[in-house]
Amino acid sequence: MSTSTAAPAGASGARVAVQKFGTFLSGMIMPNIAAFIAWGFITAFFIETGWTPIGGLGGFGTNDAGDPNTGLVGPMIIYMLPLLIASQGGRMVYGVRGSVVAVVATMGVIVSTSQPMFLGALIMAPLAAWVMKQVDGLWDGKIKPGFEMLVNNFSAGIVSAALAVVGFFTFGPAVEGISTALGNGVDWLVENGVLPLASIIIEPAKVLFLNNAINHGVLTPLGVQQSAETGQSILFLLEANPGPGMGVLLAYMFFGTGMARSTAPAAAIIHFFGGIHEIYFPYVLMKPILLLGTIAGGMVGIGTLVVFDAGLRAPAAPGSIIAVLAQTPGGSFAGVILSVVLSCLTSFVICSLLLRLSRNRGGDLSEATASMEAMKGKKSSVAGTLTASEEAVEDQYEAAGWAHGDAAAAAAGEQRGPVHRIVFACDAGMGSSAMGASVLRNKIKKAGFSDVEVTNIAIANLQDDVDLIVTHKDLTPRARGMSPSAQHVSVDNFMNSPQYDAIVDQLRTTNTQGASSSS
Repeated sequence: MSTSTAAPAGASGARVAVQKFGTFLSGMIMPNIAAFIAWGFITAFFIETGWTPIGGLGGFGTNDAGDPNTGLVGPMIIYMLPLLIASQGGRMVYGVRGSVVAVVATMGVIVSTSQPMFLGALIMAPLAAWVMKQVDGLWDGKIKPGFEMLVNNFSAGIVSAALAVVGFFTFGPAVEGISTALGNGVDWLVENGVLPLASIIIEPAKVLFLNNAINHGVLTPLGVQQSAETGQSILFLLEANPGPGMGVLLAYMFFGTGMARSTAPAAAIIHFFGGIHEIYFPYVLMKPILLLGTIAGGMVGIGTLVVFDAGLRAPAAPGSIIAVLAQTPGGSFAGVILSVVLSCLTSFVICSLLLRLSRNRGGDLSEATASMEAMKGKKSSVAGTLTASEEAVEDQYEAAGWAHGDAAAAAAGEQRGPVHRIVFACDAGMGSSAMGASVLRNKIKKAGFSDVEVTNIAIANLQDDVDLIVTHKDLTPRARGMSPSAQHVSVDNFMNSPQYDAIVDQLRTTNTQGASSSS
């Protein structure tokens, strides 16, 4: 039985739907980011204009037989990267069987054009896997014993071959046209100086946990194609620039109050050097007007890149300043560094003014959080933490998934069994969830509960076999749908949440009782 409170259906339904679609797109890219980075390093070192040019690897010049070198760079971007995306997309829809069919079908799209078919893989792979799933459903349970392997192998082979041919003649040219149109659209935005306006969409979408969907689902495929043609792409830094978020955290460090100010320095280190941008989202959600600062910072950063004609050669993932500089071509260091610095300064100045104005009106972050609750129509654990009122404990229980009136029952462990597996889930399962899992794991270890496993996972990979799931409050509705029988705990800040102590308190009761009853 899920113990979390119901989410507001009208307010969250559309956001959850967009998050699901965006997560699906980014879910095909994220597991393969290491391959994109590898391609970026090979390009940086071995192409003709690289740091250590080698024709056989970089794909320039001719070999001993006088034939043109193919190298690694071209085949990797034309075949390897799209096929990796296709394999992951097919697996997400229909397991290993869907993965195989998706790869074969996507190959037909790849060879139909000379362009890198990232968009084609994002579309064709899940479609092919879905078709295979439907075909298998036609004779599910109807195959005579002993003929299962024959039917399964031949049906997959026939379907994947047919889809590859269809993709070659129809799908490939259509996707090539779409890719060309999108590329021309980006070029038009750059040439007319309006690309910085993209921050008006990107920065608010990031704090609604659409950051991975935007960056890896949309910008990365277009950026890699652009980088293959020009050696770099500005698109890799539209979302990944750590400057705007760093400006928010610096503003809280100097002008914030309460827990927000005390946790901002550690959050800034994790954000800027660790590349986990989700860490600053709660600081913006506590005071949504700070979006003005992040939008302005993002616009300044993009404008700087446009002026200096700078970009990255491959995705910066995670969005750490270390990853950004590692993927910066030799001629773009000035533009990239200035982009990060100026976007940070812009965001810092504007957010600082907004925080100062808020305090001068007689309020602070506590009052601002209370006002946010009134606007949202629901309670927030941040309010209980900052106001330190007599209702703080009950607010924490409610934020942790325990309704008013049930706090005492939760503390007593009523109607709860022992908790042996706790999972942190976030959009990609690598950033904020890994950080939160580490914090709670240390707390549980110090409390002496060695039998409790704490892991992190992508929300799309959740299964209904977990005792307790911790998510950011904006992602809890999705987690509840993936694992309805688990206990769900919502947090605002993965780094320092009062709910972690509430979970440890629950373990002291439920797990002790469970051990006693089993012995």
